Amino acid sequence: MDTKTMTVALAALLLGGNTAPQAAPAPALTMVDADPALWVVKDKDTTIYLFGTVHVLKPGLSWFDEAVKTAFDKSDQLVLEMVTPEPAAMQALAIKTGFTASGPTLPEKLGEADRAAYLKALGEFGIPAAALDRAKPWMAAITLTTVPIMKLGYDINQGPEHVLTAAATTAKKPVIGLETAEEQLGIFDALPEPVQIKFLDQTVRDLPKAATEIGTMVSNWSAGDPDALAKTMNEGMVEQPEVSKALLTDRNIRWATWIDNRMKTPGTVFIAVGAGHLAGKDSVQVQLGTHHLKATRVQY
Repeated sequence: MDTKTMTVALAALLLGGNTAPQAAPAPALTMVDADPALWVVKDKDTTIYLFGTVHVLKPGLSWFDEAVKTAFDKSDQLVLEMVTPEPAAMQALAIKTGFTASGPTLPEKLGEADRAAYLKALGEFGIPAAALDRAKPWMAAITLTTVPIMKLGYDINQGPEHVLTAAATTAKKPVIGLETAEEQLGIFDALPEPVQIKFLDQTVRDLPKAATEIGTMVSNWSAGDPDALAKTMNEGMVEQPEVSKALLTDRNIRWATWIDNRMKTPGTVFIAVGAGHLAGKDSVQVQLGTHHLKATRVQY
């Protein structure tokens, strides 16, 4: 689900941008062509491209070319979910938002079976339990989400947001965020504690499927198959309606409103957000319909 790629990316940032352990230099990669989905919303003087990302990737995928590169080059501005603060500021914000100074420890908040599964998962991935004793359940969930993905070699620095930001910087294009770091962390923090605990418990249960799920997501993304991507990314959200509403639907509604307002100003904009937001029944494209706007798939 897109919440997983979102939390992997966020956790990597909160942990200081650390990714998989550095290995010896690898031989030159054979690049594999990827053609992720791209949409466009336009009127007589405004063009907005919508590009769905998988926030973490392995090296070796050639996606920043063809129609995606052409659309980016035509754009005056890059818009991301969030412009990342400096690592020290991000970590300070994470500590302030995601940890408590008093009260029961996190393991004490979990049911007996769920506590055992949680502590077992921490041990399997080499995370000291004490490091997360004061974590809020959502913070523990995003930390546990990222570890297996990073161990598989996925890297936020290979992700489209990093690549696009570097390209925008080189081209002197302004980069803005649809949300601030405070707002994005606040989405998790605003979840009621019982919902956070359920989110953590589900994260622990899903850990054995992490490799298969992220591999399927990347394959579907590379093939430009938003329907298959929606099924993989957003499956299971029926069991967590509060999380789905907060992390997907509500944000899609806000972003569609942002796009509607931006259409009133001439220019060309390239928006890159998690691909799960551009797929499924509550997608940004569906929400744009309430503003009488239509996103058209760019064929390439």
